[in-house]
Parts: sequence; C-alpha cells; structure tokens
Amino acid sequence: MSGASAEPRWSAASAWVQRHVDAGHFPAAVLGITDASGTRHLEAFGSVDGRPTSSDERFALYSITKPLVALTALRAVEAGQLTVDARLRDALPRFLSPEVTLAHLMSHSSGIVDAPLGTPLPPGAASLHDVIEHTGLETIVGTARRYNNLAWAGVSAILESATGAPLAEQLARLTRAVGADGLSFETAGIPPVHGGDVMGHDPEAMFAQHHPAAGLAARATDLLAIGRSLLARDGAVVAPPTLAAMQRPRTEGLFIIDPEPRKRFEHFGLGWNLPRRPGLVDHSVFGHEGWTMTQFWVSPASGLCLVLLTNRLDAREPWNPVRPDELQNAVFAPGAR
Repeated sequence: MSGASAEPRWSAASAWVQRHVDAGHFPAAVLGITDASGTRHLEAFGSVDGRPTSSDERFALYSITKPLVALTALRAVEAGQLTVDARLRDALPRFLSPEVTLAHLMSHSSGIVDAPLGTPLPPGAASLHDVIEHTGLETIVGTARRYNNLAWAGVSAILESATGAPLAEQLARLTRAVGADGLSFETAGIPPVHGGDVMGHDPEAMFAQHHPAAGLAARATDLLAIGRSLLARDGAVVAPPTLAAMQRPRTEGLFIIDPEPRKRFEHFGLGWNLPRRPGLVDHSVFGHEGWTMTQFWVSPASGLCLVLLTNRLDAREPWNPVRPDELQNAVFAPGAR
C-alpha cells in the first residue's frame, strides 16, 4: 500500500479493496475519496509489472470515459455551440435516421446497432465516425434502453461538427480547468489490462481508436479533481444547472434490453449512470463504472466522490464475484467507519 490516510472512516473501503487484491481479482488498484474541500484518502494496492502500484498510476478508464465526454459536450452546450437536441444526421448526413439526437446517444436510447469495443474498422472506413454513419437501427429511437458504445462516436461527431475542434482538444480544456492533466487518450505506460483473452477483447486495438466510449486513461487524482469541482458546484467543469440537467433521468419507462438483472435498477441521464439498486444505501449517487471495474461515483447526499482504478476485465464474472455496491456503501453510508 502507499499514500493511505490515517482517518479510520475509510478503513472499511480500504479493507474491501485489499480483500479483492489479495484474492487476485484486482492486480493493481488505487482508491481515492474526496469532498468539496480536498482529497480525504488516496491509497495504492497490488503491483504493476512486479513493482508496487503508485497512487499516481494512470489506468485505462473504460466506460468512465462516457460521462467525461458528456461533460465535454455539455461545456459546448453552455457555450451556445449546440443543444442536446442536436441531430446526428446534421453532423453525419448519410446517417439513416433523422430522429437520433445528442441526448439519445448519451442516454443509451438511440436504437443504434452497437459494435464491440475494439472491433476493426471495416474496409473504406477511416474512423468510428464512418462506422456509425453507415450503421442501422435495431429499435425505434427513444423507445428502449440498450447500453451502447458505438453511440459515443456519434456524440463526438456532433460535438466536433458543432465546434470545429477535435474531441481531444476540447477535453484538454476541461482538464486544464481543474488541473486534471493526466486525463487523456494517451495510454502508453498504463498498467496492463488483464482478462482480455477471457473476454474476447483486444485492449490495444480499442486504445488505438481513441474510442470516445471507453478510450481514456487517467490518475485517480484527475477524477478526484473533477468530482471535487462537481461537489463544490464551482462551475469549473460545468455550471450547477447544467449538472442538474445531466442528472435528470432520460430512460424512465423505457423497455430495457440487457442480460444483467441488476441493470433494471439503473437509469441514465446525459452520460451519467443513475443507480438505484436495492443493495445501495445512498440513492443520490451519479457516476459510472468501467469494464475493468473502475469506479467514479459522486454522492450529493454525503458530499463525497469515490474513485477506484483497477485493471481486470473479468473481475465480476461468476468466478470473481466482485460487488462494487459494497464499496459504495462503505464510503457513502452515513456514519461509515
């Protein structure tokens, strides 16, 4: 371990992470907790290539990328460059449907046929924008919620068309606003992602695409800086009314297409996952989880932000029963010790 605070309140959360490292579920991990005034806890666990994990380690974020790209898009909304009703067809004229909007894409309700992360680009396609421009629909727009990664190529297409600036450049403006300079699509030197062979996934192929649904990497302190700004409502990332709009559920009442039973207790706002599972004590939380069990959650009720970075794709398969709700409860539950 390194960088741990002595505050006993976080001992249960620390013990939870250590238990999963000891069991081999997490090869390496960094746990971070902040409130609006500053970091309360930062601790590293396990090892990377035979050396102790550093609390400054940059990890692949996987789907935590989604709310960060959403925040970038909403900054453009605040600048008057587009609205959440912006149509994908206006950015990609050959796209099939005139009805799909930025809001649909960010809330997993677009109906677009998905493509697995890291899928090679088809012949003639120069980017993921080309892929989504020629994809079809599997459900009527706005009638069903099905988790979708390719949809985020549509988010980046709309954003770049409206602003004239690449996604990476706009994201960098966000990171500079809060000092999260380790957050980027650069993945050189990150801890290896374990479990790709088990899950049929090639991490390097996905990283090479700078995938706007899952391609970012960061330090725990980068995400803590963003979470701290959101808790403080200081407007450095987005203004409070914008954040409130992002947290409004967009998928209530929609038909849910998902094999995981736990997903029926989740809604989506604009980029944010809004979990309301029975096992969670705190139902104020918003945030996101990544495929490698990365966690980024903000709790307005407790005034805390939780970050967990780790690096195993198959950590929540039947043979590795990791339950992140336990970690959220250990951090956010009133009177946690």
